Amino acid sequence: MAGLLHLYIGDGKGKTTAAVGLSVRARGRDKTVVFAQFLKSGITGELRSLEQLGVRVIRSTVSFGFTYQMDEQTKTVCRNEQHHIMNRIAESLKDESVDLLILDEILDAVNSGMLEEQTFRSFVENRDPALEVALTGRGPGPWLLEIADYVSEIKKIKHPFDKGIQARTGIEK
Repeated sequence: MAGLLHLYIGDGKGKTTAAVGLSVRARGRDKTVVFAQFLKSGITGELRSLEQLGVRVIRSTVSFGFTYQMDEQTKTVCRNEQHHIMNRIAESLKDESVDLLILDEILDAVNSGMLEEQTFRSFVENRDPALEVALTGRGPGPWLLEIADYVSEIKKIKHPFDKGIQARTGIEK
């Protein structure tokens, strides 16, 4: 069976949540899932749940903050870490049979310059045709919109962050 390409995009809350839901559904049918997070660090509620379900989670162990707040040294460390995550994903795909791969916030990693677009594009275009892949983030390029099988846009109408309310444990993280 051919693997399809999913995009969960936009400026609204729920892109990662949609990808988590897809992961849960796949695990419920005994599919092997790898969930990789870019630009985020720490163990969130969704990552704990996914690990308990047997999902292989690949994430950064280094906290960077928002890319617009980084100095040049931090950006260099962040770029190296995002490249390392891509290498770990490639190793996972070689070492085990994977049915579903989630690349959470990868579009933001590319758009912020923390991951080279050519590395990302080559990965997407040369993936195993049987591998189901879901990508999340903002601002997909036209080439990605063209080749995607599913495109779901999540639009922000209102968000507590706009009022200065930080992410809350169990709700946003």
